[in-house]
Amino acid sequence: MLITLCYLYLWARWGRRPAALVRTTVQRLRASRCSFTFCGAAARPRGARVCLSRGGRVFCVGESQSIDDLNKWALFLVSPFILEAEHIAFVTESIWVQGENLQRPSSSSETIVKWSDCCLPLACRPGDPYQLIAEASVDDFSKLGVAFMEDRLQIANGLIPQRIVSVHLQDSTLKELKDQALNKQAQILQPNPESSVESKPELDIMEHVGQDDLKVFGAEPTQGRGGASGSEAAGESDRGVGSIELCHLHLSSCHECLELENSTIESVKFASAENIPDLPYDYSGSLESIADDVCPERQGRRVNITGKAPNILLYVGSDSPEAQGRFQQVRDVLADCVDTDSYTLYHLPEDSALRDPWSDNCLLLVIATRESIPEDLSRKFMAYLSQGGKVLGLSSSFTFAGFQVMSKGTLQETVQNLVFSGADQSQVELSVLSSGYVYEKGPGEQLSLGKLQGRLENEDKDRLIVQVPFGTCGGEAVLCQVRLELPPSSSLVQTPEDFNLLKSSNMRRYEVLKEILRTLGLSCDVKQVPALTPLCLLSTAEEIRDPLMQWLRKHVNPEGVIQSSKLSLKFVSSCTSEIEITPSAIPVVTDTEGFSSENFSLEIYRQNLQTKRLGKVILFAEVTPTTMDLLDGLMFEMPQEMGLIAIAARQTQGKGRGRNAWLSPVGCALSTLLISIPLRSQLGQRIPFVQHLMSLAVVEAVRSIPEYQDINLRVKWPNDIYYSDLMKLGGVLVNSTLMGETFYILIGCGFNVTNSNPTICINDLIAEYNKQHGADLKPLRADCLIARTVTVLEKLIDTFQDKGPNGILPLYYKYWVHSAQQVRLGGTEGPMVSIVGLDDSGFLLVHQEGGEVVTVHPDGNSFDMLRNLIIPTHR
Repeated sequence: MLITLCYLYLWARWGRRPAALVRTTVQRLRASRCSFTFCGAAARPRGARVCLSRGGRVFCVGESQSIDDLNKWALFLVSPFILEAEHIAFVTESIWVQGENLQRPSSSSETIVKWSDCCLPLACRPGDPYQLIAEASVDDFSKLGVAFMEDRLQIANGLIPQRIVSVHLQDSTLKELKDQALNKQAQILQPNPESSVESKPELDIMEHVGQDDLKVFGAEPTQGRGGASGSEAAGESDRGVGSIELCHLHLSSCHECLELENSTIESVKFASAENIPDLPYDYSGSLESIADDVCPERQGRRVNITGKAPNILLYVGSDSPEAQGRFQQVRDVLADCVDTDSYTLYHLPEDSALRDPWSDNCLLLVIATRESIPEDLSRKFMAYLSQGGKVLGLSSSFTFAGFQVMSKGTLQETVQNLVFSGADQSQVELSVLSSGYVYEKGPGEQLSLGKLQGRLENEDKDRLIVQVPFGTCGGEAVLCQVRLELPPSSSLVQTPEDFNLLKSSNMRRYEVLKEILRTLGLSCDVKQVPALTPLCLLSTAEEIRDPLMQWLRKHVNPEGVIQSSKLSLKFVSSCTSEIEITPSAIPVVTDTEGFSSENFSLEIYRQNLQTKRLGKVILFAEVTPTTMDLLDGLMFEMPQEMGLIAIAARQTQGKGRGRNAWLSPVGCALSTLLISIPLRSQLGQRIPFVQHLMSLAVVEAVRSIPEYQDINLRVKWPNDIYYSDLMKLGGVLVNSTLMGETFYILIGCGFNVTNSNPTICINDLIAEYNKQHGADLKPLRADCLIARTVTVLEKLIDTFQDKGPNGILPLYYKYWVHSAQQVRLGGTEGPMVSIVGLDDSGFLLVHQEGGEVVTVHPDGNSFDMLRNLIIPTHR
């Protein structure tokens, strides 16, 4: 062994690159059961021999390290500890660093390596250090080690790696732990006795798709890691109903299923840029101390304003008819100023403002109420400002930073002449409706003002608009005592003369409001809402078309209409301008021989769709209200082998979770897929997993393309698609109906492919990857990725039906953003727990400080389902 080490040292010194040295050393010596360690030079294990030293870190070989007691480790629920023969088990030790002390990977031109991309997590042990057991191939283990030595290794959520050491897992420990895991799963799952927990997970879902179709992406067929192997798709499960009679049936009336469906089965609307909970604020100090304390912690979480969800939240005071009217007024004027393809406007009720984690999901907070702000809510607003938030006050009592709101009765609801100074010092004069209040400096206060300001042309030069920066993180507010939200026709305008004055200044009122919004970071380039277009009935194969048309002739009424509770579809051979198109009545063109669209190529879709049944019949629209409603009248009647899917280039009323909207500009892959799942099946017993499968299918559809495997696309529980763990670019919405013994499920999915707004898109990630790596990956198309996603989904469903959750969880955990993530239960002051996996129903499992692993549920907030998690009460 000593001779080998000396030889390897000389080889490294004079001949080979570090990566080749490490890989060769591990390959040659792993059979001897020695231990490989990557660590700081000062932390080198006693007696270990150094093979490589680099930048204060060393790679060394020493005596075998073993783990013989795993009782204190939290097990990830993935066919536990079935270690592949050629893989290495290892422990990564990390420390948790936040704020200004957060160590970041060096700015070297070398590639950042993400820990989760190179290994499969097996177990974790929270503490100091935070320890993770994982397995990896020799190549990936070597890649991790070299990245660690060169300060290029990144672990999610503020964990900084300190040491990587290979370990030997004792056979007796593995057997005992595996038995415990099987017993635990048996209690929860009650599985078929014939099912094998040790069956190998099918990770390469899309291996059979790729090389022959690379011409579709504009790339040549080249074999890369994760390239196509030509293997055939897995067949249907041959298990009948009788083989799973032992499963506990969850019916549509089951409380747990209903709670999960209501809480998690629909898409979260633009969840937070990252999900490590905020530390509780200390409100005992001054406001500036809040800014100083909170901002570094936010910096440690890598949150930036451009990565936030594109939400404008409107707070209009306590719930009352007057407040509802005020909300509508403010919403209408803002919708006239900003691009509604880029932003959504939501009401922020007082109870939600106090309870829910809205601050991470808010680009702009608008406060439009004369009511006094409750003290606890005012602290929330100030904490948001201190984190870099933006606030617009419209005739509000909210103020800070030495300003006072003073009543001036002579100005109350009167028309006044205002001089507004913009950011470029240009001035606009206009007539405005005053609220009757002005801003004045408090006694002895030193004011800090921005460039925007508005003063009256009166003797006192009263301040009615002020721009106030706050803190060190870029927080600022523009506070107005001008009724910019009200039109000249408002009931507060008393005389025809006042109406005429305000009407003549109405364009300038909008100019002032847009200038304020632009200063607060919003875009005010308003686009016209497009007209609705007819649907086109398309099919991927000629043999489907004749049976489809025969079916239609039997099921339309004499007027050629199929009616549902949401809309009517009128099937016509062609669509003329005389046919009216409305959200509730849409024509469907059946003669599509000459079909052509800039946004959807049937040929590209057909080449990339390799399914047995899903996605074969397409309803396509250039512009439609929402694809979720298009299949409503067809889902229970049309034969399932026809595989219905609705695809749109653009939606005008896209749907998100609950009452949330979904922004649907051109460039977003928008679809709703119909599937049916037998109740008495693996997936039929775990319907909430459908949302996980769909989000996973989107990620795998991209990352399974040869050479695209390192595009940093990931899944976030329960149903979001993310760029790394930073920014959302897609989501899933699932509606299921149980009829007899079958679930009929509509899966709505939208993800950004070519549209950089409102957040980021897949082609942005590809362009950045090309720039960082000198690569030449081609941009992708929405039609291609929709087809690949449907293909992957069918494979995932087949695998799940055959093997249950363990068949797909390894791939899910490979791509999810939650490895080693910590969250708080119940709110910002709740106990910290570590996410360790999913339970049998698709809920999150967390590891508590005392060592217990429990299931947690979302609390129902619509901002971020990983915040305010609760432990359910068992009934």
